[in-house]
Amino acid sequence: MRISWHTRLPWAGLGLALAALPGLALANADVEKLTANPKNWAMQAGDMYNQRHSQLKQINTGNVGKMQVAWTFSTGVLRGHEGSPLVIDGTMYLHSPFPNKVWALDLESQKILWKYEPKQDPAVIPQMCCDTVNRGLAYAEGKVFLQQADSNLVALDAKTGKVVWTVKNGDPKLGAVNTNAPHVFKDKVITGISGGEWGVRGFLAAYDINTGKQVWKGYSVGPDAEMLIDPKTTTTWMDGAVKPVGPDSSLKTWKGDQWKIGGGTTWGWYSYDKALNQVFYGTGNPSTWNPAQRPGDNKWTMSIWSRDVDTGKVKWVYQMTPYDEWDFDGINEMILADINVKGKPTKALVHFDRNGFAYTLDRTNGALLVAEKYDPVVNWATHVDMKTGRPQVVSKYSTAQNGPDVNTKGICPAALGSKDQQPAAYDPETKLFYVPTNHVCMDYEPFQVEYTAGQPYVGATLSMYPAPNSHGGMGNFITWDAGTGKIVQSKAEKFSVWSGALTTAGGIACYGTLEGYLKCVDKKNISKELFKFKTPSGIIGNVFTYEHKGKQYLGVFSGIGGWAGIGMAAGLEKDQEGLGAVGGYRELSQYTELGGSLTVFALPN
Repeated sequence: MRISWHTRLPWAGLGLALAALPGLALANADVEKLTANPKNWAMQAGDMYNQRHSQLKQINTGNVGKMQVAWTFSTGVLRGHEGSPLVIDGTMYLHSPFPNKVWALDLESQKILWKYEPKQDPAVIPQMCCDTVNRGLAYAEGKVFLQQADSNLVALDAKTGKVVWTVKNGDPKLGAVNTNAPHVFKDKVITGISGGEWGVRGFLAAYDINTGKQVWKGYSVGPDAEMLIDPKTTTTWMDGAVKPVGPDSSLKTWKGDQWKIGGGTTWGWYSYDKALNQVFYGTGNPSTWNPAQRPGDNKWTMSIWSRDVDTGKVKWVYQMTPYDEWDFDGINEMILADINVKGKPTKALVHFDRNGFAYTLDRTNGALLVAEKYDPVVNWATHVDMKTGRPQVVSKYSTAQNGPDVNTKGICPAALGSKDQQPAAYDPETKLFYVPTNHVCMDYEPFQVEYTAGQPYVGATLSMYPAPNSHGGMGNFITWDAGTGKIVQSKAEKFSVWSGALTTAGGIACYGTLEGYLKCVDKKNISKELFKFKTPSGIIGNVFTYEHKGKQYLGVFSGIGGWAGIGMAAGLEKDQEGLGAVGGYRELSQYTELGGSLTVFALPN
């Protein structure tokens, strides 16, 4: 018998149920117990499958329009606020962008129980490519885990805020910084690294939650042994089947030692299937953005990975964008769902990639099942060849074929993708995915750049703008059928939807907008806007919900920033600054201002 992560047992009985099943591949039992209780929001995505769905239903389609602000909290930090707080048994744990403050609040009084503010060298700020964001905390067994910008991974005592242990995960002097949330699976806290724009060689690392000792570290590129790849048993999709990757699968696709500064960083959201004992995540762009300097497929950047949580050994890997020519970074979240794919029950992994294609794979073996565009304007490739798994590139939009110092115009999507880090939700009732998307195109001009340790290693100039000949806006909120690869509904937005979505058993789907609106729609008909409230700043945080003393609350961080809001967050002016985003999102300043805060809503008494 397998206990499904989605089996909504009464949480008090779940621990006993798990204890009665010796030999079962357990997730972290404490985290599993806490997330099985829908009153909590104990992980960044609400669960280990990254589904971002809540069973709470006090706030529903019939009354969500009556929601009022219950309370607010200012972080005192002006940069972009991504991620969301955690809520565990009456306590809320909040985080901020750099300097990465952490607070514990009593939910009854909103009193600050403790505050942690690390002393980090401000020299780390200019090493962060796209704002000084942080995507949140993790919790397990009385400890709160923080991945600081300066790459220190810290465990805090959840009752006092005192440091239990700290470990260095990277060297910020080389551009190896951190923006990702750590994730706890079993007895390990798992984290990655940022810095693809600095030539950082990406990896995923696992640390013991009690001691901070590194258990394993698997690189994204390079020799098999350092990636924890077994060329005989690690598989990939090729020639219409799942086959072994073979020896030196990464090294063969790089010129010389280019892989040593080859990128493939890992700053996204990870998911975990305890029955398979596998962690799933994506790797980012190859370095540099100028493809002419790195001929080859540049494996295994831009890829979906499946690793054994205990050993880090790679079970399968699939590359979405071989030889990336557009910065279509592949780190977006992997959502696990048991759904029908083309009529067949499937243990699926669903991924909305920056490149504009949504992928459905069999997560047990990495077989490619569906790959379709989730924004109709995507034009850099006609389709994904389902036998080879490779996108079919359109020459007109190939920055490699056009060459360095040529400005290739009208590429859709832009480098920030049809979706960036803002996570989608999966609703088990409608069987649909709720996806916040960008509707943005770009002009892209690569140029020669030399690598200097600790300096930006980008090699391209970009300009971004709304998708031409469309609704005029820069975003859509869509519902997606991952079994067929089709958009079911699409709701246009003026700016990119850069906020993580939430669905609930109350029949609603909620998301934030860059102007600062929290919106809730009918999840069966997303054109029906049931609630709309303007928060103090633009929203790039993720909507979450919890229950306290019989009352459901729904909240979201506001605080403009991130890549889309980098112009406002960092005070940039020139159109091509912020890696091309400043000009594209210039109009944002007419709608919102800086300022980080949490706004929590509830129904009136």
